[in-house]
Amino acid sequence: MSPTGSPAVLRAPAEHVHAEELARLREKDATARPQGWRLSPLAVRRFILGDDKLGVRRKFYGDDALIDRCIVTLMSDRGLLLVGEPGTAKSMLSELLAAAISGNSICIIQGTAGTTEDQIKYSWNYALLLAEGPTPRALVGGPMYEAMRAGTLCRFEEVTRVQPEIQDSLISLLSEKVLHVPELDGEDATVFAQRGFNVLATANIRDRGVHEMSSALKRRFNFETVRPITDRKLETLLVREQTEALLSRAQVDVEFSPDVVDLLVTAFNDLRQGVTSEGVVLEKPTAVMSSAEAVSVGYAACLDAHYFGDGTVGGDHVARQLIGTVLKDNPEDGKKLRHYFDVVIKQRAQRNAQWKRVLDARRELDR
Repeated sequence: MSPTGSPAVLRAPAEHVHAEELARLREKDATARPQGWRLSPLAVRRFILGDDKLGVRRKFYGDDALIDRCIVTLMSDRGLLLVGEPGTAKSMLSELLAAAISGNSICIIQGTAGTTEDQIKYSWNYALLLAEGPTPRALVGGPMYEAMRAGTLCRFEEVTRVQPEIQDSLISLLSEKVLHVPELDGEDATVFAQRGFNVLATANIRDRGVHEMSSALKRRFNFETVRPITDRKLETLLVREQTEALLSRAQVDVEFSPDVVDLLVTAFNDLRQGVTSEGVVLEKPTAVMSSAEAVSVGYAACLDAHYFGDGTVGGDHVARQLIGTVLKDNPEDGKKLRHYFDVVIKQRAQRNAQWKRVLDARRELDR
């Protein structure tokens, strides 16, 4: 078994997790595909949005037309930039697209304030550099170098967290599709991007430390906004599926009933929208109340019930994890959450046992 297929691996890349589905899609893929792509655009769409006839499950819940636009952009000469609030599955979508198109989702740059140009393009094995000078053998290709040489997608996470002067190193790569290595001579000094190469970037619009992209760099990307899920049924299905997948990977068996999942999604919707289904207006917390955070809370609640309870997830398990999620960003959000408990949850607790268990966990707020 390969290292990425080992049960000890905490999180395998999408091309390994969904290897059977990808193989099935390749086998049945009879439509034309762009040069350098492992699947046709139609098969990529089926991989992400699902195909019941082929036994391929849906992996992205949201705007289906967004997927079509993303695929078309990646066939063009422009890069794709997925933007949106944190927790809207931008990174997951980026990974799925790279796995389906290139068969490799781990050619990736993680943008930070400390990201340097050599981490994007190339660096050197300094022992060989001192012994031989600048030679192809001493060169260590970065993600962009390797993607251009192999003709694959290069993922760039959190591109707007990178310093603007480093961001702008992408301009020539996206426009000319050429990477120059001035330290080398002859043919080795130039890497021409092979068919299939493109850049798939993500950016959060609410993140701290965000740097505005230059106009020149923006022109090299098509921007697509990934919006939060607005359909309660879809979000409930997503939270249940993602939580069950995490539990399966951790080999944890708990009872996570539909009414508790609905309670979790309802609480997140109330706090995210600032208004409940009963029409009670709430002050929104500054914390991110995304579907991804709901999955994290659901998973943590299941672990709590498994290791510290009787294996049945209840409203109290959800409440304890929800409190931590809301308070982690801004302690002032505690006042907003107390108001939610005292006004909304207190009323629901009078007619629902699970919401009563949520109310009982309110004491955690006062510690």
